[in-house]
Amino acid sequence: MMEVICGTKNRALCHANQTLNLIGYAWRLWKEEKALELIDPTIKESCVTSEVLRCIHVSLLCVQQYPEDRPTMASVLLMLASEMDLVEPKEPGFFPKRVSIEANSHPHQRELSTNDELTITSLDGR
Repeated sequence: MMEVICGTKNRALCHANQTLNLIGYAWRLWKEEKALELIDPTIKESCVTSEVLRCIHVSLLCVQQYPEDRPTMASVLLMLASEMDLVEPKEPGFFPKRVSIEANSHPHQRELSTNDELTITSLDGR
């Protein structure tokens, strides 16, 4: 849903001096209350802003770091089809974090991008 709103693929997003993917970029804009900047200019004039903001909100709920925090598909459909209040999303699971390297480490390395946890889903056939 986020790719449709932004008009770009998650992996295709590149901003100068940034290491954020689409989800990381969306999260940053959401926290800065600038989520409207995510909307693809080709749809910006014809979309309903409140509906797009709701879609961004639900999208961010779906990529929260811990699976137990993510809504079920039934909940997603209900959130999109109604005007019920939504909880504030927590940080996405695939959001790159900056970690400072101590001075006694390699002097040419000042920052390191890391992801503390990875969620793996195993699919089993019927």
